[in-house]
Amino acid sequence: MTTVPTPSPRDGRSDATVYAVGDVHGCYDLLVDLLERIVADAGRSGPGDATLVFVGDYIDRGPATSDVLSALIWLERHAPFATVFLRGNHEQALLDYLADPVPHKQWLRVGGRATLQSYGIDVAEGPLSDAEHHSLRDRLADRLPASHLDFLRRLRLFHETDHFVFFHAGLRPDIPLAEQSPDDLLWIREGFLEERTPGPKRIVHGHTWVDDAPQLLAHRIGIDTGAFKTGVLTAARIRGKDVRFINTAGQGG
Repeated sequence: MTTVPTPSPRDGRSDATVYAVGDVHGCYDLLVDLLERIVADAGRSGPGDATLVFVGDYIDRGPATSDVLSALIWLERHAPFATVFLRGNHEQALLDYLADPVPHKQWLRVGGRATLQSYGIDVAEGPLSDAEHHSLRDRLADRLPASHLDFLRRLRLFHETDHFVFFHAGLRPDIPLAEQSPDDLLWIREGFLEERTPGPKRIVHGHTWVDDAPQLLAHRIGIDTGAFKTGVLTAARIRGKDVRFINTAGQGG
């Protein structure tokens, strides 16, 4: 079973603003654009605490994974907001590949090649032998900065506020949070996306996108808008129970 760090503590401030950022997927320029919009929005909102919650999938698919991780580490240290970074299935896939590449070689097929290229490692298309996968893993381990690896290993599984709970993918309905499978929280689609019954808290998640618009339902909010394909990276601005959106297309509401 997937192993994850201890979840983040519950944030009891119901009046604090939360900016929940969707799946970045190596799109550094979109990340910078969205963060500028968030800072501007926070400035217009007046005094008050704010938290940035990133719902995972920072890596793969887009061209600049290394730059994205460096930016997030900088934010963790220097941002004027509190920061929470959740683990996505793509981060888990990279960590699994580093631990044992051959059983987890599918990572290359779901965007891992783009991540390798961002660290200066070119990989030919097509299948690789077991020995080639081990060699590739060793090259990545040599190129991956220690700060990036430490960041990936420290990513949390969920974050909770008074009215919302944040995951990467979602959760298995009708199972208490303490009994949820980490693999479901990172990977689930079937069984979660079809659910329509509201739970005790509204769920904010990434992982699954339909188009360049977020999914706003009574029981869940999907903020993955396929940035690597659509060019739209989205954040949900949450204050109390009010939800509005900020994105790189300059649209909001």
